[in-house]
Amino acid sequence: MANNKFKIIDLFAGIGGIRLGFEKASKNNIECVFTSEWNKYAAQTYLANYLNETVFGDITQIDEKLIPAHDILLAGFPCQPFSQAGLKKGFSDTRGTLFFDIERILIEKQPQAFLLENVKQLKGHDKGNTLRVIIEHLKAIGYENVQYEVLKARDFGLPQNRERIYIVGFLDKNIQFEFPKPTREPVKVGDILEQNVDEKYTISDKLWEGHQRRKIANKEKGKGFGFGIVNENSDYTNTISARYYKDGSEILVEQIGKNPRKLTPREAARLQGFPDSFKIPVSDNQAYQQFGNSVAVNVIEKVAEQMLKHLQPHIQQDFTEKEMDEMVCIVSH
Repeated sequence: MANNKFKIIDLFAGIGGIRLGFEKASKNNIECVFTSEWNKYAAQTYLANYLNETVFGDITQIDEKLIPAHDILLAGFPCQPFSQAGLKKGFSDTRGTLFFDIERILIEKQPQAFLLENVKQLKGHDKGNTLRVIIEHLKAIGYENVQYEVLKARDFGLPQNRERIYIVGFLDKNIQFEFPKPTREPVKVGDILEQNVDEKYTISDKLWEGHQRRKIANKEKGKGFGFGIVNENSDYTNTISARYYKDGSEILVEQIGKNPRKLTPREAARLQGFPDSFKIPVSDNQAYQQFGNSVAVNVIEKVAEQMLKHLQPHIQQDFTEKEMDEMVCIVSH
């Protein structure tokens, strides 16, 4: 049976934030034909929200030939240096890094387009060399139409000062893609806060004293690091990171008459643009890591809208159950 949904693959998928942005942008005209995520807790959250899926493990162990044909490759990949970058041209530059796995899949499957997401620091990583090698490689394998932009979550309706780099590429070099313009909806931190919050999220006297002491010490040394405190009227928070579970210092919520508190996992989800219908089946610590590692869904949605304007879903035959079973069998061995 054929269908004409956009077929995507979701690499380094985490809890599926990039996929969610594309689902929203396409009004659910997306079919995910392959997902890879090695962290078992992230996969647990993914499967709680995307039912009847198979989440494959470590992408470095999966043969690119086994990955289904798709229209768009999505990947929020970790930033790693290229030890040989600049010394050699060609595939060997990126071997041993996780970008290599994206590259080999793009070469084999030649999807119409891709979206890669990474930390803002990728721009300056290894004096700009890492990004330069990535762009050179993408162009060399047929994606001459590639561009990148740093976008802020707070410019797209989320009260968080999160900046990330987005790299978009197309096989068709005639496509004139433009990154989305900021929507600048008026938002406040109060928009994501829950009303009745369990006392367990209020930080202890010992932790609060430690945060204050470190902030004073850092200020004396001329370092700007320290806790960040917000209230419902604040325009935005600091960036939530995967380490938020440790002490919550980057985003503390003011409480009148008592110590500040950490965000709840649901507030962390809202800060990243996840709807309240998104299930959180893991511990608080795992949830903080997962949302800290994830993406600003609102930004992805707007980038996806711009991308999808230029693409047509290829009408392809669906995989039969037998073919999927064979693939699961091969990958698991």
